Amino acid sequence: MKQRILAEAERLFWRYGIRSVTMEDIAKQLGISKKTIYQHFTDKEQILSEVIQDKFGRDHKAMACVAVEAENPVAEIMHVLAMIQKNADQVSPNLLIDMKRHYPQAFALFKQYKEGEVLRSILENIQKGIEQGLYRSDLNPGILARLRVEQIELAFNNDIFPSNQYTMQQIQYELMHHFIRGMLTEQGFTIYNQYVNQYNHEVH
Repeated sequence: MKQRILAEAERLFWRYGIRSVTMEDIAKQLGISKKTIYQHFTDKEQILSEVIQDKFGRDHKAMACVAVEAENPVAEIMHVLAMIQKNADQVSPNLLIDMKRHYPQAFALFKQYKEGEVLRSILENIQKGIEQGLYRSDLNPGILARLRVEQIELAFNNDIFPSNQYTMQQIQYELMHHFIRGMLTEQGFTIYNQYVNQYNHEVH
């Protein structure tokens, strides 16, 4: 039952934001009583914290698989973008805003993951790309990795990207493509263009 509660809470939080989802909403969707939820969790923040830990654990495994299976660092970034794009329309722009303002424990977990696993995987990707001649050798990997990590949070900033003007898919697509294009060598561009053409062919 605990895993069912976490799975439904994740779906609702990601879709509608955190503040607008009540314990009653979660119970109603599962066809159980609020009392049943309180047998497993003390409050909504505990549910949120466990949802985030589960979600980040799954994301980390998925990214690790991509890093191992991708033919090269450009392919790795394109696969990660495809994963983000696939789930972007299921993510409310309020998700991170709610977390930052009202759920400090959960936001601390997000920051820890962002500045740990995510930063490390981006840094490794950039270093591999430079070594393989796909990214420019004059890059500063540390600065660029931090830039990309901050873009993740930036995409949720409603003051910069109002949700009535841009979808999360559009924002993530533009930010990621802008980021990777700035790093590529001519050899890297050849590979990148192949993936873009392949993606456009599959979409159309």
